[in-house]
Amino acid sequence: MEAGRTTSRELTLLFLQRIAQYDKQGAAINAISEINPDALHIAEALDRERTGKGSRGPLHGIPVLLKDNIATKDQMHTTAGSLALADSYASADSFVASKLREAGAVILGKTNLTEWANYMSEHMPNGYSSRGGQVRNPYGPGVFDVGGSSSGSGAAIAAGFAVVAVGTETSGSILNPSFRNSLVGIKPTVGLISRRGIIPISTSQDTAGPMARCVEDAAILLGVLAGCDELDPVTGKSVGLAHSDYRPYLDASGLKGARIGIVRSRYLDKYEEEEKALYEAAVAQLKQAGATLVDPVSIPSEHVEWGPNVLLHEFKSGVNAYLKTLPASYPIRTLADVIAFNREHPEQALRFGQVLLERSNATSGTLTEAAYLNQRAFDLEMSREKGIDAVLREHDLDCLLFPGSEGYGIAARAGYPSVAVPAGYTSTGKPFGVVFTGTAFSEPTLIRSAYAYEQASRLRVPPRLG
Repeated sequence: MEAGRTTSRELTLLFLQRIAQYDKQGAAINAISEINPDALHIAEALDRERTGKGSRGPLHGIPVLLKDNIATKDQMHTTAGSLALADSYASADSFVASKLREAGAVILGKTNLTEWANYMSEHMPNGYSSRGGQVRNPYGPGVFDVGGSSSGSGAAIAAGFAVVAVGTETSGSILNPSFRNSLVGIKPTVGLISRRGIIPISTSQDTAGPMARCVEDAAILLGVLAGCDELDPVTGKSVGLAHSDYRPYLDASGLKGARIGIVRSRYLDKYEEEEKALYEAAVAQLKQAGATLVDPVSIPSEHVEWGPNVLLHEFKSGVNAYLKTLPASYPIRTLADVIAFNREHPEQALRFGQVLLERSNATSGTLTEAAYLNQRAFDLEMSREKGIDAVLREHDLDCLLFPGSEGYGIAARAGYPSVAVPAGYTSTGKPFGVVFTGTAFSEPTLIRSAYAYEQASRLRVPPRLG
């Protein structure tokens, strides 16, 4: 676009045509829940602006997709995949949507997800929602797990439906679909990106984050989304630590001198032999690129049994607060209303039940229960001081390397960042990936390591859809 060889309008139209070809027909990926009817108009306006005033930055005119739990004040719904919210429109843009619009991005549409970000049922398949149906993995539609809960965001970018997407994570929901769809996913430190306007699960663990086909694209998007929001207190922690541009950390030689702890133990045991071999190849690549490896390392709290109380209590208070922001005319105002709606439409809305909604609704919603308060304190201690920070400090490490999307649970409870990177494929074509994890606000270190590994390995190949 800078060179005048294409325009935002042309790029947007090409993505819309690709969605038409492969999303609801052909490979039937079913990643897109809604298209922004103004997308082409926005692209045309941004083209004129580029010609008249110049570019706003690296996202000017770039088509972006948003997970359908991120509010936009436009003609698109924000539903979390729930039929109870299928007709609801947000009252205002989320912080994420506002930042994208300011950067000149074209919000192309919304992506399907595991319903309520996979906090509805204990048995719901990754990528299924009652509103949108089942998302399918472009590398093996109907064969390989698409991952969750940012399933549509992952599948859409893998399938080439936009340049980048925004997912959300409470515990694994960016990292898991990124590794299963051979993508780069950044789960930031909680507080780097505002949570305002995102349908929540957990006050203590929720964050939005980039999903992209390469580390550079993910880093660009992260810089646009990061920043302090006076209406979201958690972002106050990021003052002086957030960056508006993470591209300076894209260093192809960034692994030279890095100290990385290799996590094995129970985290590697669940994978197939071919996947274990891919992990060993990734470890060897790090060493070849100049990293000093401490192999293996043990996280002191890695065998702790984590309780469910934090999410169980925070979900009700968070969802009730979000629903109250909807226009006054919308009838669904509380979690209890959602549960009642689903019971009235069991064939469409309760294919996999709603046990988590019901358990959460049975709490007070005031976060005063001892079970919640004790669990929150326990999680912080075990995930930070006796978890990630302990092993980093013991071995003087820059970060940890996990297989697949493992380690997401401990990083989620700590509120610490992780970056998933493609690491190859099995003989059946199933994607595999690795995850770099560090301490709070260590995104620059993780991006440097992930980019250097990506440039040294160059393992990602696109899926064949046609």
